[in-house]
Amino acid sequence: MNEYTGKVAVGGPADVRELPHATIAKLAVGPMSNNVYLIRCRSTGEAVLIDAADEPERVATLSTLGGTPAQTILTTHQHADHWQALAPTVAHTGARTLAGDADADAIPVPTDRRLAHGERLHVGALEFDVIGLRGHTPGSIALYYADPDGHGHLFTGDSLFPGGVGKTGNPADFESLLDDVQGRIFDVYPDETWFYPGHGNDSTLGAERPSVSQWRARGW
Repeated sequence: MNEYTGKVAVGGPADVRELPHATIAKLAVGPMSNNVYLIRCRSTGEAVLIDAADEPERVATLSTLGGTPAQTILTTHQHADHWQALAPTVAHTGARTLAGDADADAIPVPTDRRLAHGERLHVGALEFDVIGLRGHTPGSIALYYADPDGHGHLFTGDSLFPGGVGKTGNPADFESLLDDVQGRIFDVYPDETWFYPGHGNDSTLGAERPSVSQWRARGW
């Protein structure tokens, strides 16, 4: 097993995490240092790409890492920095597109499957919980993979970062997002869950849990 750190830089190589049943690759793309993820099922070779953010040639290369092009592309939310490379990546891979129902109409590539909180997504033999997180956008989606031989892996888009929740436009949206992050993530998944945000470095729920009340008190 290689030593995954989750620390990537625009223009640099992907960091790859080898799990018993899956591989997770993380790539940073410019100009806003977005993270793009590829999760591939070891037993079937099927893969899902999360956020075809920008730099379509590099995203296309990532989509084929370890096998055939990704068959599924999930856009975590409607903000443009997360889908600049979506159209060319779909053209390159022929992948089906997924997004949260409330955000799908704002993404200028047709969404093949609109996701809702509580659904399950299957990628080969891998199963993901679909988690709706309302506040950063109305239809932001996170995915949780429960590794049967290890800890969980959570892909949070721009809804949860080390140090706080994602940016919101008003106090009501902040309360909505923090309520969902607390009730649908921290109250459900264990401390050892490793999470992968839409920008920057990864963290664990255990590292962030003691600060949740402070986030609520400060209001961001």
